[in-house]
Amino acid sequence: MDCKIRWTGDGMSFLAETGSNHLVTMDGAPEGGGRNLAPRPMELLLAGTGGCTAYDVVLILKKSRQQVTGCEVAVTSERAAEDPKVFTKIHMHFVIRGKGIKPSIAEHAIRLSHDKYCSASIMLGKTAEITHDYEIIED
Repeated sequence: MDCKIRWTGDGMSFLAETGSNHLVTMDGAPEGGGRNLAPRPMELLLAGTGGCTAYDVVLILKKSRQQVTGCEVAVTSERAAEDPKVFTKIHMHFVIRGKGIKPSIAEHAIRLSHDKYCSASIMLGKTAEITHDYEIIED
C-alpha cells in the first residue's frame, strides 16, 4: 500500500494521492498556519479506523446471515497532552440496524474486528485504550 503526500504551497494544506488513485485533502488549524479547509491528518486517522471496523462488522454480520441494513460508528477520543500527542483513549459506539439482529452475533462481530481483523484499531490499541458499546435498532 502506497501513498504520496504533497504540500500545496498554500498555508498548511496537503494533498494525498492514494495507491488506489484517490485524492484526499488535509489542512491544519488556523493557529498552526492552516486555513481550516479540510480535515486534520489525525481526524482522518480516526475516521479511517472507524471505517475499517465498520467494514469488518458489516461483513461479519452478513456472513453470519444477519439481515443488517445499516451500521454507524461514532468514534470519540482523547489524546496525550504532550508531543507526540498520540491517542490515549478511543471509544466506539456502534448503531446497527436490521431485522432480527442477534445481540450475541453483533457483539461477536465487534470483538472479532477489534481483536483480529481491523488493522487500524489493533495498531492504535498499542497506545490507546479502546472501548466499545453498541445498540441494535430493529427495522
